[in-house]
Amino acid sequence: MAACLPGGWVFAQGRAAQVIEADRIIAVVNDEVITLHELKSRTAFTERQLRQQGTQMPPRDVLEKHILERLIVDRVQLQFAKETGLRIDDAQLDQTLVRIAEGNRMGLAQFRANLERDGIPWAKFREDIRDEIVIGRLREREVDSKIVVTEGEIDNFLETAGAMGNEEFNLAHILLRAPEQARPEQLARLQARAEEIVAQLRRGADFGQLAASNSDAPDGLSGGVMGWRPLERLPTLFAEVVPKLKPGEVSEVLRSPAGYHILKLLDRRGGAIKAQPVEQTRARHILIKTSELVSEAEARRRLVALKERITHGADFAELARLHSNDLSAAKGGDLGWLNQGDTVPDFEKAMNSLKPGEVGEPVQSPFGWHLIQVLERRMDVSQERVRQSARMALRERKADEAYQDWLRQMRDRAYVEYRLEDSR
Repeated sequence: MAACLPGGWVFAQGRAAQVIEADRIIAVVNDEVITLHELKSRTAFTERQLRQQGTQMPPRDVLEKHILERLIVDRVQLQFAKETGLRIDDAQLDQTLVRIAEGNRMGLAQFRANLERDGIPWAKFREDIRDEIVIGRLREREVDSKIVVTEGEIDNFLETAGAMGNEEFNLAHILLRAPEQARPEQLARLQARAEEIVAQLRRGADFGQLAASNSDAPDGLSGGVMGWRPLERLPTLFAEVVPKLKPGEVSEVLRSPAGYHILKLLDRRGGAIKAQPVEQTRARHILIKTSELVSEAEARRRLVALKERITHGADFAELARLHSNDLSAAKGGDLGWLNQGDTVPDFEKAMNSLKPGEVGEPVQSPFGWHLIQVLERRMDVSQERVRQSARMALRERKADEAYQDWLRQMRDRAYVEYRLEDSR
């Protein structure tokens, strides 16, 4: 027999009497809920990460509020992905889990056993990884694929940043995100909060702790460390400030459309630019896009059938003209010479695994399902390679800034109701 007590507790009577905290709704995001159990699970995981990194732990209530906001932003993205038909099936998920295990130098069974020994349920870990893949592909589709770099921007880059040495900077970052249509008093409060954080840092406060407690950037919960980056691959706002900092120094508060930023230069290194030859791949493909009428299983089935026909002598180019949903269909699916970064990661990885003349298995990307054939490869050291490197650097810089802006817009458009205080 059990008796309900005030505050959401249940008391189980009998010989094995124990107190169990009931799960509670702590936030509503559009038409879905976030529960207290989800928050506590993510908080426990984050605390383990921070301890492993040696980062000083922020107060528990501060950390929970920060993690709740991250859960909300993730939930908004996952809802949008679901609404627009972006899903990851079990086969793709299993392939990713195998790669993660191999990256930890373990077999999948051993990796699973280690996680469960650390108190991480395997089913929960699988779904978290599925969500990470979905969010990554959503970013590729909604932001990265829409970035345009003009020839004029490349010319300007090569005259300025491209003429510099390849010095790299190890940075840590705190972002206080501003609402899309923030009122002046909201911006004033955010700026004051950012300036107080800078003051604490200059008095010796731990950057990782303050990042975990305050930063809205994706790397906030891992202490805000961005890692080593060359100057040209930093956002323009950062690139103007970072060279003036000394290792260990903290910047002033920086303002961008996304909000308020604080940087700390951890270290810097550099040397002369060396022209490196790079491998290029000439490839062609057949793309089947998924829709309400064409499921993922159907798209894959069509490509398997087309590959079977190619294996028995059918012409790849002719099949591409007849069946591909890509603009390259008119050219027999020919994509021309491709450099690293020209295509989305799933496509590039599959393409790089093929030998010249080989046709791969169907592979999924944010654009649909592809059948890829590599035609030939070459080493390129031309001026075009220099321009391509500049194009990639500019794309990465623009994509980081655009993603933060897109996230802010998505978050501000969502209906969010907080119930965290009610659950305590």
